[in-house]
Amino acid sequence: MAVGHRSATYRPLLPWQVREQRFRPTPLGRRGLDPQEVGEFLDRLAGDLAAVYEALAQSRRETSRIKLALCHLQSERAHVRNEREWGR
Repeated sequence: MAVGHRSATYRPLLPWQVREQRFRPTPLGRRGLDPQEVGEFLDRLAGDLAAVYEALAQSRRETSRIKLALCHLQSERAHVRNEREWGR
């Protein structure tokens, strides 16, 4: 499921839900877990991880933008301070 196309009632998986997830065994005569159930869970988990990584990337972009703005502000203030000191 795409990150931006979730229903309003969708709740992301929490770490404890991932840790405690259990799958039903396959029907009689087969070994292992139900492939459809595992696939659905992995799809959901992948969607949640994609959302987390996108939020992290957005946060990093915003942090970079703020750092750059701070650097410019500090540079401008230093320039003004230097003009005052040398302009006397």
